[in-house]
Amino acid sequence: MTSNYSRPLSLALAAAVVLACSALGATLLREGSRSDLQNGAWPQSRSQAASADICIYGGTASAVIAAVQARAMGKSVIVVSPDAHLGGLTSGGLGWTDTGNKAVIGGLSREFYRRVWKHYDRPEAWTWEPRESFGNRGQGTVAMDGELRTMWIFEPHVADKVFEELVREHQIPVRRNERLDRAKGVRKDGARIVSITTLSGTTYTARMFIDATYEGDLMAAAGVDYHVGREGRDVYGEQWNGVQTGVLHHRHHFGPFPPSAPAAAATAAGEAPGRPGAAHKPPRLWEISPYVVPGDPTSGVLPRVSAEPPGEYGSGDRRVQAYCFRTCLTDHPDNRLPFPKPAAYDPKQYELLLRVFQAGWRETFDKFDRIPNRKTDTNNHGPFSADNIGFNYDYPEASYERRVEIVQEHKDYQQGLLYFIANDPRVPKEVQEEMRRWGLARDEFRDSGGWPHQLYVREARRMVGQYVMTENDLLEKRPTPEPVGMGSYTIDSHNVQRYITPDGYVQNEGDIGVATPGPYEIAYSSLVPKRGQADNLLVPVCVSSSHIAFGSIRMEPVFMILGQSAATAAAMAIDDGVAVQEVSYAKLRARLLADGQVLEWAAPSAHARSFPTAQ
Repeated sequence: MTSNYSRPLSLALAAAVVLACSALGATLLREGSRSDLQNGAWPQSRSQAASADICIYGGTASAVIAAVQARAMGKSVIVVSPDAHLGGLTSGGLGWTDTGNKAVIGGLSREFYRRVWKHYDRPEAWTWEPRESFGNRGQGTVAMDGELRTMWIFEPHVADKVFEELVREHQIPVRRNERLDRAKGVRKDGARIVSITTLSGTTYTARMFIDATYEGDLMAAAGVDYHVGREGRDVYGEQWNGVQTGVLHHRHHFGPFPPSAPAAAATAAGEAPGRPGAAHKPPRLWEISPYVVPGDPTSGVLPRVSAEPPGEYGSGDRRVQAYCFRTCLTDHPDNRLPFPKPAAYDPKQYELLLRVFQAGWRETFDKFDRIPNRKTDTNNHGPFSADNIGFNYDYPEASYERRVEIVQEHKDYQQGLLYFIANDPRVPKEVQEEMRRWGLARDEFRDSGGWPHQLYVREARRMVGQYVMTENDLLEKRPTPEPVGMGSYTIDSHNVQRYITPDGYVQNEGDIGVATPGPYEIAYSSLVPKRGQADNLLVPVCVSSSHIAFGSIRMEPVFMILGQSAATAAAMAIDDGVAVQEVSYAKLRARLLADGQVLEWAAPSAHARSFPTAQ
């Protein structure tokens, strides 16, 4: 029996792929176009060469912040973005910021959130609700911090506006819709990258390069070591890496909610419910059949369930945690678009959700997190939700054409999910009535019909560099050398697979949530390749880390922090004529601190409440 993760593309999806690929030979997108490249369009020949001290490949928040810092260091810089929009997930729907401890978010990252606060401090920013009715609740913090003049919760178009302001103010040239020629577009002289060439034929020459993409395409094309998937527990001596069957940390599995008291206590103590050696019995799980005819394996497996074995507990695999879109919804009738019915819509894809509803689950709206102006940042929640589990395994190393297919499949799945809940008569009445109050926000993502332009690529390639960050760094089991930034969010991996248990029921696997003892340091040597692989390349997004450590590091504020540190190091490497692996840490540390970065953490005193902003 084969996995239902690999069902054939529908005719509608295949047609969309053909149209997308034909754009390669038929469409010339002008620089600055707002077209959505995740729908498959990229330019023909541009053939206009460019050079700079520092070339940044990527359009993420990390890329923009790195470019601003490069200018602050007196260097010429160019941003070569494979996307039309700047900001990645920060402007692509993730407005309910995963802050962790906001006190360790410094430098230009904090400056971004200060600018967001400045926007919402204006009365005219509140178009669909009065500021007083917003509620000011953030993720573990207030949304608007008037004392520190920062705001952590925001609408997508506001983030987009801030990033565009930053590149304009600092006169940063941005080449949009420029995708690296991954086969032959990286030219090296020994261990140094000389230039990169995009599919348009344009060549970019620089003294230093920064890969600030979610996928790590430049890093990989330059011959740098990397890893995809989960390492086994024994590779780095980690408890939470590898296959984690039976570990139920969040409410994203097929089981009772909340977990039983013994299970909750064991999780808090760092034990894995259901694993050998735990001093308790796991909570009784829902007995939901994965088969078309419940209880009958001969009837076939439901869509969105894998018939493949999950793997041995603790072993490594090539699977990656699930992706989704962070949709921006609204319940304001004057700003609400109805949920579209995808051309490839198939209600059979959501049969498992009906069985979840039948089991009594009623948490559909628990992650409709409020952002300003009666909108949401809507995330995955529950055993069957926005995360498209199992349909992204080949994304990290897929061709551009194949990535277009994967993105479209995710879009079809998630749009279909919203349409299904709002329209299928089998959905519980109270759930459906509530869903019909919501729709896509008309004034967001205007060039894509209210749908986000960025898929949430939670994890793709991860560099294996000079130093590999692991859970042992995050859990303070070993010291971290030469920090250039800090993280603090919970170690958080979303589900990786949906499988059939030995008892014949459906279950999810891979969802991990482990709190760190406090903010942790991130090593400079996790941003640089091994010496001799690429001596003028820094990687602040696909950092050198294990799968489970990346589960915390991968937060957008941290990517901005590391982007600033990477650009600072790149400028210093130019000034001193050295490889990025040989940058003086003493000099780097002094400059980062002068620019407001936070490199160590101690409980603040009562008067330590101010942070420097970028100049």
